[in-house]
Amino acid sequence: MLKSKTFVRKTRSGGVMKIVREHYLRDDIWCGSEICTQCKQESTELQKDPCIESNLCSFPHYLLPDTNVVLHQIDVLEDPLIRNVIVLQTVLQEVRHRSAPVYKRLKDILHEKEKHFYTFTNEHHRETFIEREPGESANDRNDRAIRVAAQWYGGHLGKAPEGAGLKVVLLTNDRGNKEKAEESGLLTFRCEEYIKSLIANPELVDRLALTNDDKNEISSSKVLFPEHLPLSRIQAGIKSGTYIQGTFRASRDNYLEATVFVQGDEGESTEVLLQGLQNLNRAVYQDVVAVELLPREQWVAPSSVVLQDEGPKDEDAPEEEEKALRTTAGQMEARKPTGRVVGIIKRNWRPFCGMLNMSQIKESTRHLFTPADRRIPRIRIETRQAATLAGQRIMVSIDGWPKHSRYPNGHFVRSLGNAGDKGTEMEVLLLEHDVPHQDFSQSVLSFLPQMPWAITQEDMQVREDLRELSVCSVDPPGCTDIDDALHCRDLANGNLEVGVHIADVSHFIRPGNAMDKEAANRGTTVYLCGRRIDMVPELLSSNLCSLRSNVERLAFSCIWEINDKAEILKTRFTKSVINSKASLTYAEAQMRIDDAHMNDDITKSLRGLNRLAKILKRQRIEKGALTLSSPEVRFHIDSETHDPIDLQAKELKETNSMVEEFMLLANISVAQKIYDEFPECAVLRKHPAPPPSNYDILHRAAKSKELDIHTDSAKALADSLDAAQVVGFPYFNTLLRILATRCMMQAVYFCSGLDGDFHHYGLASPIYTHFTSPIRRYSDIIVHRLLAVAIGADSTYPDLMDKHKQSGLCNNLNYRHKMAQYAQRASVAFHTQLFFRNRGILNEEGFILFVRKNAIIILIPKFGLEGTVFFENKDKPGPKLSFQEEGPTLKVEDHTFNMFDKVKVTISLDSSNIQHQKIRMSLIEPMIPGVSVPAPEVEPDAKKAKLDR
Repeated sequence: MLKSKTFVRKTRSGGVMKIVREHYLRDDIWCGSEICTQCKQESTELQKDPCIESNLCSFPHYLLPDTNVVLHQIDVLEDPLIRNVIVLQTVLQEVRHRSAPVYKRLKDILHEKEKHFYTFTNEHHRETFIEREPGESANDRNDRAIRVAAQWYGGHLGKAPEGAGLKVVLLTNDRGNKEKAEESGLLTFRCEEYIKSLIANPELVDRLALTNDDKNEISSSKVLFPEHLPLSRIQAGIKSGTYIQGTFRASRDNYLEATVFVQGDEGESTEVLLQGLQNLNRAVYQDVVAVELLPREQWVAPSSVVLQDEGPKDEDAPEEEEKALRTTAGQMEARKPTGRVVGIIKRNWRPFCGMLNMSQIKESTRHLFTPADRRIPRIRIETRQAATLAGQRIMVSIDGWPKHSRYPNGHFVRSLGNAGDKGTEMEVLLLEHDVPHQDFSQSVLSFLPQMPWAITQEDMQVREDLRELSVCSVDPPGCTDIDDALHCRDLANGNLEVGVHIADVSHFIRPGNAMDKEAANRGTTVYLCGRRIDMVPELLSSNLCSLRSNVERLAFSCIWEINDKAEILKTRFTKSVINSKASLTYAEAQMRIDDAHMNDDITKSLRGLNRLAKILKRQRIEKGALTLSSPEVRFHIDSETHDPIDLQAKELKETNSMVEEFMLLANISVAQKIYDEFPECAVLRKHPAPPPSNYDILHRAAKSKELDIHTDSAKALADSLDAAQVVGFPYFNTLLRILATRCMMQAVYFCSGLDGDFHHYGLASPIYTHFTSPIRRYSDIIVHRLLAVAIGADSTYPDLMDKHKQSGLCNNLNYRHKMAQYAQRASVAFHTQLFFRNRGILNEEGFILFVRKNAIIILIPKFGLEGTVFFENKDKPGPKLSFQEEGPTLKVEDHTFNMFDKVKVTISLDSSNIQHQKIRMSLIEPMIPGVSVPAPEVEPDAKKAKLDR
């Protein structure tokens, strides 16, 4: 049966286009039930005897939820108890349109066989499709379609011999929809009343999201926040310039302060400051909000006060704290554009990890949840299992934030385990940084090659045979995902041939399949302390794609002819087959280069590469490339307990630089090639120049030692850093480079057809991309595909040539890359805490990195660790403090602290707050009465011996 849908659409030029779409209706669509004898079904998802104990429904039944139930109660639907659910096509389409995260979760449930969820395509079934009536809203039409489908199911299954006692239960929280369903004789319940009727799992009630009625019940009568404007007024205000749209960024250190990041039309960005609960107006970190700028005379400066929301408060706003905030802000001169939130354009809520603060009221079911991320406000939830959840890490979702409530309302999602357990804390870390870490699905694994795998004759015919070359890889110790290998050999004409050989991952991962989509979503491999979360399955990452020694592997090679001055004479790219002759660590490669007695082909190749790399690096630096620094550390992990037993700063060798130089050279060569071939859709990487204000702290730091830093260009900065030396203070230059690193902007991926600024500031390169790590970066897989098409080694596909699709992909890659970095830092911080938990209190020397009004921030080079020494104590009077912005300097009693001063501190783990454990530093030298603490006793030898084993 064929129906036509006709509608008109306005074109870009302002004309009107009539569109006619054909809509096919069928009468052979299966109902999906084992009970049915009418449908000729290949598979049945809905069980014959759907047993679920309920006080409301004592008979076997299937559930049919409407769209709002799926959108708001997805946590309940995910529970193993909820099975035999009919998901209508109408509902699936609406959910897809309204919430991508919920849609993905629903699709995941549909793929779980044991859940027995079935998708019924009611929009194409002859008896369940309905036309939209004149004057009927799209929402009302969809509600009617859901009721019609529910009614059809009841009649259809009732015709089956075994279907007499089986019913279909419509779940809806829409009052109007429920009334109309009951008028039609449908069995209908609100989701809450049905869940509360279940006997098998009373805890499932905790996972119910609050409805509007519930939200009103638990809010106070006093209005605490201004009303949010409707979206229509917000859109009109943004168009007229009355309001500004931006991303809300809450402060970690001050819960009464935030900024709104506003992206301009021409790429420039500005920040609007918000202070006080009223002006924050219920926005949550990363929400997209509408902001009204306050009059210029009401602008304030960022507060220097640290304010944490310390726990349950009355519904009244914390007026005393807001008063302190305003007082401090008014004392500073550097005022910023200041505003207030007038409405929410898009919520960015997700399930948050954290811990429960039990109510002090006995028998109370209302409690406050404290998120692990300090930028997220506390959340009020109702739960009957508070005693069980105390001391556990749990997940909570926000349901809403009424204007009468001091905190948002939410519901319990699930428990993650005991706080402090290593497994639990790593799970929290991954969830909080949105790192996809679930096992690869069977649909992804189905695209892996069959084992045993070998290079075929067909592969050899379309690839260059480079198996005889003296290729080797140089990587960190324990590396199993070897992306790259190198070779260098003399040519007959006196020049050198240098090759960078990269794992040909794109041979195994083809565009558009499940493995490709999963890799695109993950974006990058995430390296944590003692754990790696792969972007692609291990069979590829650690085996078939890894360029291990003495096995034949498929590669994508970039080969240059280079002269003794490291000038590139010729460049070519080819798909190849290689056989690496050695898998070396940086230390092993360095020993070969330095050992005069070794003269085998691999060693000669390494020496040639090392010599050329030094010239390439010098040339880069002469062009203005920056050599910066960061305090990185390496943990030695106990093989049995997997706890860190030692911690030391990473040591870089010449071979680190050697590999880096040729990877950079390959990336630049490939970037130029793909841009020349595809100027509209090349995936490139740029590093924007920092705005001048970013360098303020660097200038002040240099002036403290009577030095000048020039930041007009990357070259000027590089030269200034090279010249910045202090006699008798060799570590000063490293400290300065650490500060310079923090002034930098984030490097990002972008599509060449939508951005004209290609320059990479840090590398001083006019063009750059990522080609050399396709096992661990999805960007490199795309670059491989572009390069393969450019040299005629592979065919193209539509998405590869679509600049808008490429730009969307780049946005996800930038997000995943950033979150992976944050997750890695959090992993280092957590393992540092474990290390100091086992070691007790240590004495170490450090340097002051920053001077604040009431504290100094100290870097401990030995551990790459930063900590803060505070000079104020809430419980007792502190020392006399005097802060000078110039310098800056902080005078504590009779001693003055400057940037880069050497100090000695005790380091210990503060576990008083189990959720936010932190490294505590206390001053030993210089000695200041009332501030300095006595040095701890030396550890017992027995304990030290145990830790050093």
